[in-house]
Amino acid sequence: MTMTAPIVSCRLPAELNSFVGRRREIAEVKRLLSEARLVTLVGVGGVGKTRLSLRVGYDLRRAFPDGVWLVELAALESPELLLQTVTECLEIQDRSVRPSIEVLLDHLKDKQLLLILDNCEHLLDSCAMLAETLMRSVPGLRILATSRQSLGVAGEQTMPVPTLPMPECNGTRPSAESLKEFDAVRLFAERAQAVVPGFEVTGANQEVVARICRHLDGIPLAIELAAVRLRAISVEQLLARLDDRFRLLTMGARTAMPRQQTLRALIDWSYSLCTDQERLLWARLSVFSGGLDLEAAEQVCAGDGILPEEVVDLMIGLVGKSVLAREEHDSTVRFRLLETIRQYGRERLREAGEEAELKVRHRDWCHDLVTRAQCEWFGPNQVAWFTRLHSEHGNLRTALDHCLTTPGEAERGLAIATALRFYWIAAGSLREGRGWLDRLLTACAEPTPARAGALCLNARLAVLQSDFALAAKMLVECHSLGMKLGDAGILAGAAYVSGLAALIQRDFTSAVTFLEQAVEGHCEAGEDMGMVNALMYLATAHSLLGHSDQAQTQYKECLALCEAREDHWFRSYTLWVYGIELWRQGDTAQAIEMEREAIRLKRPFDDRLGIALCIEALAWMAADGATERAAVLFGASQESWRSFGAPLLSYLTGYHDPAEALAREHLGGRRFEAGFRKGAELTSTEAIAYAMCETDQVAEPARKAVASPLTRREMEIARLVAQGMTNKAIASQLVIAQRTAEAHVEHILNKLGFNSRAQIAAWVGEQGQLLPGKSP
Repeated sequence: MTMTAPIVSCRLPAELNSFVGRRREIAEVKRLLSEARLVTLVGVGGVGKTRLSLRVGYDLRRAFPDGVWLVELAALESPELLLQTVTECLEIQDRSVRPSIEVLLDHLKDKQLLLILDNCEHLLDSCAMLAETLMRSVPGLRILATSRQSLGVAGEQTMPVPTLPMPECNGTRPSAESLKEFDAVRLFAERAQAVVPGFEVTGANQEVVARICRHLDGIPLAIELAAVRLRAISVEQLLARLDDRFRLLTMGARTAMPRQQTLRALIDWSYSLCTDQERLLWARLSVFSGGLDLEAAEQVCAGDGILPEEVVDLMIGLVGKSVLAREEHDSTVRFRLLETIRQYGRERLREAGEEAELKVRHRDWCHDLVTRAQCEWFGPNQVAWFTRLHSEHGNLRTALDHCLTTPGEAERGLAIATALRFYWIAAGSLREGRGWLDRLLTACAEPTPARAGALCLNARLAVLQSDFALAAKMLVECHSLGMKLGDAGILAGAAYVSGLAALIQRDFTSAVTFLEQAVEGHCEAGEDMGMVNALMYLATAHSLLGHSDQAQTQYKECLALCEAREDHWFRSYTLWVYGIELWRQGDTAQAIEMEREAIRLKRPFDDRLGIALCIEALAWMAADGATERAAVLFGASQESWRSFGAPLLSYLTGYHDPAEALAREHLGGRRFEAGFRKGAELTSTEAIAYAMCETDQVAEPARKAVASPLTRREMEIARLVAQGMTNKAIASQLVIAQRTAEAHVEHILNKLGFNSRAQIAAWVGEQGQLLPGKSP
């Protein structure tokens, strides 16, 4: 029978243009990764380290069952955020107070994945420490790093990334066809065709093209920057201008220049070919981190020589000159400066004496953005705002770092960090939010409304991480400030967080008291969003106290308020807890529909915590009846909790144990464990599909794993043995050493009690017969 290929996570960006050449380098990186667990690609800026690493990662995606993951570090300015960035890129929502490294290691401990750390040079020590820690603790991990220098870690294999092969100047005259065998020429030709359709390397221009590539030292970025000039000039004119520019740089000497100087010369030339306004915009755009959209450019970069209505044409001009990269993001367009070009722009901005002013403009833009997001969060644009803030995460970090490191800016930083309160929660960035708030609160001790709001949010994030003692201290100060300022909103916020803390700690009576105060306070302050949030948990506290009628009345009120505002976030959480209450009252069918509707609402936010809570609730609801389904859902739920670094919210544990015990009783221990393991092996996408009843068969491939004594890796190798592959071929396919492949095959023979590869092949075939809907 034909086996379905496993779904492999490949979190790599799509290539914006063709990838040219590098066959030899690709093969060498793959070979190094088969022998070493850390490989670092080193080379000058613009030589193509990032593109090479991404291509290798894409080619190897099937060799790593748990995926290939990219961590982009170019825009990261604070070493303290390195661990947080890696955690986010691996889609781990750390909601615990454990050290971040423990959560990361726990998540990765049994994984087989490739982690690409791109642009490590400005965080060299931090990257080296992290890489060393990960390799020591995660045997199935491979790391591919790019940097301008090696990390200096034991066991690291360093591969210098050479420039592209180019024709030699040896007096011979190669044909146009033979020239195309050189990667530098091929890259120039392809990029030239993009701006001059029909361009080809011919007998008439081959020598000129060869000389251009030699002048550019085969540096990919330099070649791309030069090729775009063909929009306005011929290849002969391009060569003449390169001759002039490099003669000036070397004061007439015909010796080869350092490659970094070659690239600098090309960027200088790109800069000189821009209009005065384009140069000004280029410099000003360098204050952005991680990209921007047209609206951001208009708000931050216009003024003092650039009118707002001129920005769009200037952006188009910079895209045309390959200074800006244009990227499609769903229905919007974003722009990005390559890091080398961004650094050049920042130098120009600094030389012009505008850097401080532009950083303030950028900060003001971020503050305006998050303020608008906060005001509109409770409404129909909620998903759009979440997506927007997620896209601007790098810019928000830059603005917060500016506020933290610039005297007199801490209070504005508190305002930005506090306005992001629902984003920190929705994005699962509790630890990062607390980190910014901790540092900003230390820098801004004045008893202001900004400090009170920041204390309240920091306490709330701490409660969500079950850090109750620290939260209590912050709430005391927050309440005191609220009383002093006479601010009903601050007092209501403090009451809400106190009520949430009591609820999570199962003190339901105190939770009711605090949450009633919060509802009243938010109502008095005219804060509908705060009122709905508090009312939802007040209803939950009543539900847990057995006050079903009161709970249902309040849940219905919450839903009505959410529907009136076209809200998704609070509606999804209300449906989750309301569904549990209906299930407790015996209306299981309606309860299940509510949980599934909640999942549908949570999907656009990628709210993995909320989805895991709903899957857990669906497991309880399936325990008395569809018990095999319950076992699968329990397994999927447990696997989800591992990725959060924290257990199920404590006030729900009273439902979990009885439901699991009931499912075990109905199914029997062996059948329950089989279903549970099946659920634990589902990917998050498969788990959601199973929970939503989009398919009842999604878990079936795991039956083979349940009946098999082999690990996932051993099963993968057994399939390759069954295909007739030798140990050497298996090693090449999976990017492992041949001796490792041999050891795996030996383990498989021992576990199955066989003495030949033919027996393994026959066994794999028999396992395939178990797949279609048969009980294990």
